[in-house]
Amino acid sequence: MSHEITAEQTQNFREKFVQDGKKLAVQRAVTKNGILSSAESQLGHVNNTPVFSIDLTTGPVANQKQSGRCWMFAALNTFRHKLLGQFQLKDFELSQSYTFFWDKYEKANWFYENILGTAEEDLTSRKVAFLLQTPQQDGGQWDMIVSLFQKYGVVPKTVFPESAASSNSRELNSLLNKKLRKDAQILRELVASDAAVEEIADVKEGMLAEIYNFLSASLGTPPATFDFEYRNGDGDYHIAQNLTPKSFYDEYVGVDLDEYVSIINAPTKDKPYDKSYTVELLGNVVDGKQVKYLNVDMSTFKKLAIAQLEQGESVWFGCDVGQSSQRQSGIMANDIYDLNGTFDFDLNTTKAQRLDYGESLMTHAMVLTGVDLVNGQSTKWKVENSWGDKVGEKGFFVASDAWMDEYTYQIVVRKEFLSEDQLKAFEAEPKVLAPWDPMGALA
Repeated sequence: MSHEITAEQTQNFREKFVQDGKKLAVQRAVTKNGILSSAESQLGHVNNTPVFSIDLTTGPVANQKQSGRCWMFAALNTFRHKLLGQFQLKDFELSQSYTFFWDKYEKANWFYENILGTAEEDLTSRKVAFLLQTPQQDGGQWDMIVSLFQKYGVVPKTVFPESAASSNSRELNSLLNKKLRKDAQILRELVASDAAVEEIADVKEGMLAEIYNFLSASLGTPPATFDFEYRNGDGDYHIAQNLTPKSFYDEYVGVDLDEYVSIINAPTKDKPYDKSYTVELLGNVVDGKQVKYLNVDMSTFKKLAIAQLEQGESVWFGCDVGQSSQRQSGIMANDIYDLNGTFDFDLNTTKAQRLDYGESLMTHAMVLTGVDLVNGQSTKWKVENSWGDKVGEKGFFVASDAWMDEYTYQIVVRKEFLSEDQLKAFEAEPKVLAPWDPMGALA
């Protein structure tokens, strides 16, 4: 039985509110300063000073601007840390726009293949609706970036610089998704009319040519070869000529990406710990690296991250950055805001409940570059963001250990840090999760 809101109920609520001195004080603060500013707690700042017992040396932070390329920036930043030290470079960045180009190109093909793979299903099918809702977007996962690096390599930012469309991707995404939905209609109609496989392949190739032309016009044409010039910290001049993006990766980055694994913490009933998982329809490069995770408890999760930091290597990680986060100060802590106390709410939920009820999932990827260990226990973490140097401590954020427990979902570490049992569990046949599972979220 449904119940409408009555005038009597509302009047009763009003009378109680205007007679409550605390609520009126909150009203004055919030109407003047806003919700979060009024609920901000000094305790979160005091407990999260930017001092760490392990603090890796890195260069200045990068800036993804008005785009959703955090996962690319985070991955390329982990490479940049290595290059800065090994080759004594200053203010050096790898091209995020170059990787962005190939991701868009490959995501278009991924979309076409999935549209053809579901062409026999009704438009009302949840899978088809899922594909058409967002044919492609800026976000991604670690294994997706690995597929791009392994297929296309990388280039310095000076070789393939930013463009208006890479720095602010809204218009590009809007037009690209419009085209992909139109192409989906054409491909589905071809399948429905029993068109020959060869005809469908030809039509799809024409669509991909149009995508390539659109991306080249919007972002620039990726180089096939280039020269790399630089001066090291001592001022010595170096030049390498006629490099390809893949040879540049091999010579200057040289990271064996097959030696890294994705670790998640998803404490929901449908995902037992120490098991591997993948997500249906999730990816970008057809026949590329499968998106795959090992789910572990949070204590193990943090120990693996610490082990890699102790070896002097930063850690790619994915989190829900908007939760309990103060952007300007760069503090991510559960006690940075007191919303319960301000509004007499009880918003407390478990990590599993937030995942199950759609309150939280991975929204952003960054890099762990430090951790504060006190008596062997982590208390706070240093985070390299990709939002420029005007926020946080010159672009670096602090995450409390309790915040990491609640809002961090994924890290990437070298296989060598896993036990034999953990590695065996990761390499086992993964359980396939539904396309809309929260672990399929794109950072």
